[in-house]
Amino acid sequence: MAQSIRQSTLQTMGLGTVLDIFRNGQLPVTTRDLVDRVFGKADNRGSLVVSGANGIVGAGKCMQLGSRLQPFDIPVIALDFPGVPDGIGKQYPGLEKAFGRQGAAKIMENVIRLNYGGTDLPSSLKQYQPRFLLEAIPEILELKKSHYEIFKAAFPGIEIRSVTSGFPMHQLGVGIAHPAFPHEINKIWEIVEDEPSAVTQLLWALGLIPIPVGDHWSFVLDVLFCGLTLTGIRYFHNSNMPFWKIDKYIRKLLGPNPFRAHDAIGAKGANFLTWSCLHDLSRHYGDLFKPAPALEEHKESGQNWYPMNHFRPLVNWTLNESEDEEFRTWILGPIAQMTSLILHEKRAHLSHINSIGELCAQFRRGILSVIRGLGADTVIKTVEAYHKLHPEAGKSSWYPAVFEDMDSAGWQQLYVNAEHDDNVGVITLGRESYNSDIDLEINRAVDWLKAAGIKKVILTGDFHLSTQMVGADTSDFYPALKDSKAGLEISGNWSRTARRFYEEFQVSVGFINGKRCLGGMLELLTHCHFLVSVSDTALGMPEVTLPVVPGMEGCHWPFRKTRPENWPRLLQLLLTGKPVKAQDAVGWLVDYAGSLEDALQQVWKIVSGGDHGLSIRKVDEGALKGLPGEMSGIVTPGDKNLEAARQAIFKTIRASCGSSLSEALMIQAKHSAEFMTGILCKKGVIGAEYGKTMTV
Repeated sequence: MAQSIRQSTLQTMGLGTVLDIFRNGQLPVTTRDLVDRVFGKADNRGSLVVSGANGIVGAGKCMQLGSRLQPFDIPVIALDFPGVPDGIGKQYPGLEKAFGRQGAAKIMENVIRLNYGGTDLPSSLKQYQPRFLLEAIPEILELKKSHYEIFKAAFPGIEIRSVTSGFPMHQLGVGIAHPAFPHEINKIWEIVEDEPSAVTQLLWALGLIPIPVGDHWSFVLDVLFCGLTLTGIRYFHNSNMPFWKIDKYIRKLLGPNPFRAHDAIGAKGANFLTWSCLHDLSRHYGDLFKPAPALEEHKESGQNWYPMNHFRPLVNWTLNESEDEEFRTWILGPIAQMTSLILHEKRAHLSHINSIGELCAQFRRGILSVIRGLGADTVIKTVEAYHKLHPEAGKSSWYPAVFEDMDSAGWQQLYVNAEHDDNVGVITLGRESYNSDIDLEINRAVDWLKAAGIKKVILTGDFHLSTQMVGADTSDFYPALKDSKAGLEISGNWSRTARRFYEEFQVSVGFINGKRCLGGMLELLTHCHFLVSVSDTALGMPEVTLPVVPGMEGCHWPFRKTRPENWPRLLQLLLTGKPVKAQDAVGWLVDYAGSLEDALQQVWKIVSGGDHGLSIRKVDEGALKGLPGEMSGIVTPGDKNLEAARQAIFKTIRASCGSSLSEALMIQAKHSAEFMTGILCKKGVIGAEYGKTMTV
C-alpha cells in the first residue's frame, strides 16, 4: 500500500495520487470522458451557459472556458441583460493575441450571445440543451436564488456553480466555483461542493487549477485578500499614510499591492465586493473583519484608491525602525489572526491555503510559509500586540492553538510531497519556482524516502498546483545583491540538494510535464540519472536575459553528462537564453521525449526495472577537455550588457568545466555569487525588481 508524507492535493479532487499516475501510465481521467459526462455524448452535446456574461468575471470565463471547450464543439451561451456594456467584446483582442485571428474566430463561433429580462429565460435557449450553468450575476443573495430556480424549472438536472466571492454553498443552495482575477488568464478556482464532481475534474482536465475549500463565508482567497486590504485601511486611519505608500510597504512585507489591485480590477466593483465580503464576515466573526470608514466611503463613491494627482514626491518618506515595527504589527497581526480562523475551521488542505495567497493574491510566499518562518511564538506575540492597537479584534476569532503543530508533516511540507510503495518513491513539487522553502522541503522528502529504504525515485511536478516549472524565485536573490556570502549560500546549498538525486539513489528519473521547464528547475532535474519529458515542453536557461549566472551547476553538470559534439548546443542554450523543445533535446539534455502517456510509461519502466532501452549518461568527474576558448557565432550587435552577461556565463562554464566535479560546485557558486553583487545584475531584471519591491 502506498504511503505519503502528507495527503496528495490530487486526492482532494478524487484523482488519486501522483504515484498512481506513473504506475498506471496515464492520467486518472481524460478530458473527452469528462466532457461526455458533463455535456453529453458527441451526438447530443449540451451547452455551457454563463449568466452575467458581460461582467468582468462572466466575460473572462467565457473566453477561458470557450477556448478550452472549442475542440469539443461545446456551445457557450453568453446570457445577460440587453443594453449592458459589451464585456465580451473587450476580451476579444486578448483572445486574438493568444490564438491568432483564425483561432480566435473559431472560438467565438461557439460563443452565442442571448439577452433576457431576468424573470424568465429566452425561448431560444432550449435548443442548446443547457447542461451546466456558471452564474456570474451581482452579489445579491435572493437574486441569485431566484435565478437558480428559473434554470432548475426549465432544465431539471442542470449542473449549477456560482462564481460568488462571498456567499457559502449552504446559503446559495448550489455549488461554488470562485475564480481568481484576472478572470481570462488566472487558472485558480476555489471549489465548494459536497463531493468531488465531474465538473471539478473537468476543470482540472482542461488545464485549470480547481482547489477544494470548505463551505464558509468568503472561502480562503477573499479572507486573505480582502483582509489584507482592510489591514492597510486600518493603518491609514492610524497613521494617515496615503494608500499608495501603504501599498509600497505591504508589497515590501508580503508582496501584494491591494489598493492598486482594486483600481486595476475596477474600483467601483472591487470596492463593493471587498466591502460585501468583509461585511458578511464581520456579522459572523466579529470586529476583526468590520469594514473601516474609508472602505465604506469608497464603496459608496466607487473612487480609485490612487487618485490622479497624489503628489508622491512631495509626501514621500521612510518609516524609522520603531514605526516600521508598528506597521508590521498592523499588517501581520490581523492577517495571522484571520489565518488562525481559516485553520481553526479547516477550510482547506494546508498546501491549498498556502498556495492560494501566492497564485491569486500575489503573496511572495504563502501565508503559512510566512507564519512558519516566523515561528509560533513570534506570530502569537504579533497578534497580541495588534490587539493592544485594536482591542475590538481580540474579542473573537482568535485561535492561537492552531499554530502549536507546526512540526507536523502538513506544516513542514507545504510545497513538496513524497510518496512510495515500498519500492519506488516520487517527490512532487507544488510550486512553479524554486526557493529556499522548496529546497528545505526537498531535503526533508529525500530523508523520508531514504529512511523508508527507497532507492528508486521520480522527481516531478505535482500535476495540480504546479502546471509548469519557471526556474528560481528571484526574490530569494535579493540579499545576494548586497552580500556575496548570501549568494554563495544559496547557490551552494541548492546545488548540494540537486546532487542528492544523482548520489543518493540507485535510480532517479526527472519527469517534465507542462508548458515549460526553465532555469533552476531544469538544473535541478538534470541531476537525475534520467530525464524524461513530454515532447513539446520548452526547455530553457534564460539567465543571460536577466542577467544572472546559473547557480545550480547548469554551467558544468549538463556538459559532463553528454559527448563533446553536443557541447555547442548547450552553449547556445546558456548563452542565448532561447528555449528548445524537449523532442529536439533528446540525447544531449533529455533522455526520452514522447506523448504524455508514452513518457509516463517510460518513467515507470525505468524505475520498476522494465525494458526501457536507455543507457544512463554518467557524469564525467574529471576536468573536461576540448571546450572552446572563446564564444563564436553568438553575437548581439549593440547590446553591451547582454554581451557582458554572456562573457560572465562563458567564463563560469570554462572555469567549472575545467575543474574536477568535486571542485566545480563551489567554483560555479562563487562565480554566480560574485556576479549578483555586480553592476550588471543590479541594473537588470532582478535589481529592478528589488528596487521596486524593497526600496521604500
